[in-house]
Amino acid sequence: MKTFHLNLLLIVIAITVSCNNEEIKNQELILTNTSDIELFDKPISIERKVLNIADTTSLFPIVIFEQDTIPSQVNTSRNSSAWDELFFVIDFKPKEVKTISVAWVTEKPTYKARTSARFGKRASAETKVAPQTKETMLANELPLSLGYQQYQTDGPSWENDKVGFRHYLDGRNAKDLFGKKTSAISPENVGINANGAVEDNYHVMEDWGRDILAVGNSVGLGGYALATENELMRLGVTVNDSINTIEKTTFEIRNEGPINSVLEYTFSNWKPNERTYNVSETTSIWPGTYGYKNTVSVEGLQGDENLVVGLVNINNDQPLEVFENNDKYVVLLTHDKQSYEKEWWLGMALILPKEKYKGYIEAPKTGNLSNTYLAKLDIKNYEPISYFAIAGWELSNEDFIDRSKFVSYVKNLADQLSAEITIK
Repeated sequence: MKTFHLNLLLIVIAITVSCNNEEIKNQELILTNTSDIELFDKPISIERKVLNIADTTSLFPIVIFEQDTIPSQVNTSRNSSAWDELFFVIDFKPKEVKTISVAWVTEKPTYKARTSARFGKRASAETKVAPQTKETMLANELPLSLGYQQYQTDGPSWENDKVGFRHYLDGRNAKDLFGKKTSAISPENVGINANGAVEDNYHVMEDWGRDILAVGNSVGLGGYALATENELMRLGVTVNDSINTIEKTTFEIRNEGPINSVLEYTFSNWKPNERTYNVSETTSIWPGTYGYKNTVSVEGLQGDENLVVGLVNINNDQPLEVFENNDKYVVLLTHDKQSYEKEWWLGMALILPKEKYKGYIEAPKTGNLSNTYLAKLDIKNYEPISYFAIAGWELSNEDFIDRSKFVSYVKNLADQLSAEITIK
């Protein structure tokens, strides 16, 4: 954690920093673990306004605890022109109080990458894939319409030091799973061949891992849809369709950093039937957790819909387990040799807000939304709902071979996520 040379450390622990006539005092923040449990890689978000720093500043924050630098980053939210969040992860003992110092430096610090997001696209079947950070896709730009797959790994991927995921931006809008055998970030060319073309080369084992989940016509792990009493409404289409039900899909890697990567999606004029919806989605990942956080809001609801969140059930022969872990979360969990060809043990879970949970249903075995458990959540117009999707693969952690150990991990994680940190 001591990532800076002595001369730089002397700068950041000074009382003030001056740069271009800026003078910003260091601040001390008191962080308190209000829970009775030990916390690991607990995410901490501090709003910029707490730090009392001008929008025009050219300085960067450094987080220091007991003379050690805590890796951190600044994030920019949707519709914001300047960064508005300081983000880092830190451990706590039960009821522990930690005093950190926020200092300021003139050059953006660098830290070991523990998260990443990537997205690549080719402009035609003959051109090479190039990295991108944003995309706009219209209803007639699906693979069957274009005659080729334009996206690396079928859409964006994101990962941390434990696990990786990908989103089928090509109209399907399902979430797939990359099992990781190493804490290092996977190679940038996953999904691209030696000629720079899109290629499915991630279903074979590599040193870093591989794609391990059969998704089919489900929405994968943590994908979602809307449901009424009589109808399941898939967000988008399947691989066999040439025209999307979504008029315009926009995507952006909002933040990619060593401690947090954030992806944003907007689905405009989604017409699954005679109804029309607009959907916003934000996906966030940070280190130390075998999963990601997803936040969804919908405009155009008529009042009879539920948000349904998917837990794919293609290769699972064991019972679904549901438990209310604490006052805040409900967990849906499966555990079986449910990877491709039932080759490896894989546990998957959804951690859902208890106040919104309305039970679950099982999708049909056939159709454009099938082979999945669907957790039902109460949703209101414009109201964001957040939940977590978790995956534990035996080659990432041999403890996950044992169902009871995976259950224990997920229960503990739900408690970790429930723990509140106060900031003064």
